[in-house]
Amino acid sequence: MKLSIVIPAYNEEGSITETIQNIYQELLQEQIQHEIVVVNDNSKDNTLTILEQLSKEIHTLKYYTNKGPNGFGYAVRYGLERFSGDCVAIMMADLSDDPKDLVKFYRKMVEGNFDCVFGSRFMKGGKIIDYPKLKKIINRLANFIVKVAVGMRYNDTTNAFKLYKKETMEGLKPFLSPHFNLTLELPLKAIVRGYSYTVLPNSWTNRKYGVSKLKIKEMGSRYFFILLYCLIEKFFSRGDFKKKELN
Repeated sequence: MKLSIVIPAYNEEGSITETIQNIYQELLQEQIQHEIVVVNDNSKDNTLTILEQLSKEIHTLKYYTNKGPNGFGYAVRYGLERFSGDCVAIMMADLSDDPKDLVKFYRKMVEGNFDCVFGSRFMKGGKIIDYPKLKKIINRLANFIVKVAVGMRYNDTTNAFKLYKKETMEGLKPFLSPHFNLTLELPLKAIVRGYSYTVLPNSWTNRKYGVSKLKIKEMGSRYFFILLYCLIEKFFSRGDFKKKELN
């Protein structure tokens, strides 16, 4: 099963080389067929130049430039329309996600034939390194609200690091979120629409270079919109968007 990794990148010249090389070396060592799809989100630094050079060294790297509209959600969606694997993971360009977790997620999906594998940094075995205190408080509160509202046990829906089968991703369209609320939209839709999933612990490390693109003040209402949309779908769509079982 071919694995695709979609990585949005905006002004990530300090991290993108190490991120891609780490992922590539880990998957090469594990002999996992893959492609690394990086979406340069119209960066203003040397991200594009670095990608051009890396593509000469790493044959599984594909890169695109999203000329606009721009934003985290738009960049991820750009990549999700262009990957060629049987399953796709979304990872960050800032070294926050561990390639060893990616291998663990992939193996779990293959062994259990799950439609999705989600990560949780806040379950037994999960780990966070240098997580800003205020951001953590807001994260835990937001995830508690989502968990209670939807009626599920999963406690880290806003974690961007997740793995989906290609057929699952097709079943989650059309995508609505142009920003970081896409990290909430994808798993909530998958759960509400009846796709199978399992949750594994994963680690998260705060970025060493550059500046976080997540603006918490701007995201509250956008996360709420997605939560409300998924609740409306769950209770009022009469199963119109449910996963279609093969006969």
